[in-house]
Amino acid sequence: MVPDADGAVDRLFDLAVVLGDLMNRTLAVHGLTAARAEVIWVLHHSGRLTQRELSEVLKCTPRNVTGLVDALQVAGLVVRTPHPTDRRAVLVSLTERGAALVSQWSAERADSTARLFGDTSDSELVAFVTVLDRVLVALRQGDAAPRDR
Repeated sequence: MVPDADGAVDRLFDLAVVLGDLMNRTLAVHGLTAARAEVIWVLHHSGRLTQRELSEVLKCTPRNVTGLVDALQVAGLVVRTPHPTDRRAVLVSLTERGAALVSQWSAERADSTARLFGDTSDSELVAFVTVLDRVLVALRQGDAAPRDR
């Protein structure tokens, strides 16, 4: 039986729940929330940033970033250092422990990717990614959101 669009949306919701639960359980092992993990991931990709720059990247208030960085600093995953040219700013960067955590996540991701898609042909993967990209664009643009009537 060929799934219809409603069945596809049901599967997307199921996927979101399963991935969210998996992510939350994985992060909880490290005492992290999704927001704290995002700070670590951003610093891994961007290098050291000021808290204001983090606020802009994360699209949240500077006060929220302060709380996230405080918790990550207490956990030994990030460190604050004075900005070399702006006395009012501090730079946030990963500690060795934070960088090791990202390395562990990368290894776990590679293992998960192999398990999830190891039996998937190249053409199936291209089709999957093409449709998923289209769905993500629609969701990000709000095209699939319920309309007020």
